[in-house]
Amino acid sequence: MARTKEFDPDVALQAAVELFHARGYEATSMADLVDRLGIGRASLYATFGSKHELYLKAMDRYAESTGAATVAELSGDGPPLAAVRGLVRRFAAEAATGGQRLLGCLVTNTAAELGPHDSQAARRVERSWEEIETLLHSALLRARARGELPEDRDPRALARMLLVLLQGIRVTGKVSQDPARVRDAAEQALTLLD
Repeated sequence: MARTKEFDPDVALQAAVELFHARGYEATSMADLVDRLGIGRASLYATFGSKHELYLKAMDRYAESTGAATVAELSGDGPPLAAVRGLVRRFAAEAATGGQRLLGCLVTNTAAELGPHDSQAARRVERSWEEIETLLHSALLRARARGELPEDRDPRALARMLLVLLQGIRVTGKVSQDPARVRDAAEQALTLLD
């Protein structure tokens, strides 16, 4: 008879998300994972597979949770251009203050750490970016249809520019000691929506 799991895999996966987010892939050892998740090495492997497989599952969980928040933020009933501005300003505020600044974004961190040489991680990064770009594009199309965005603005190009800006904000915020750097960049980019 098989033994039942004595831990909650969802709780363990969330703990892995937090550890990988704080430390990155390479700096997180299997011993760190065993200690943080509070489960034995054999249970970790049996439930999640290798460290790499666990990392990919952690990325999926992270993207799912942050993606849901972005969908809610950009797909609400209010003015779409205000939602886009709010998203950019939220990213800038998070990158300029507290612990979120130092953590950055797990997807952005993965792009820098693993993207160049790990095709599975790179596909997840690209999928996350495509989702954000699509949400921004949709919001900007709605804004143009409502007369909030000038007709001569290209919603697809603006969505791509904002996606790149948001990723740059996450990277810059991790290192910069000057909160005005990300805030000023965000506000300057937002003038392109006028």
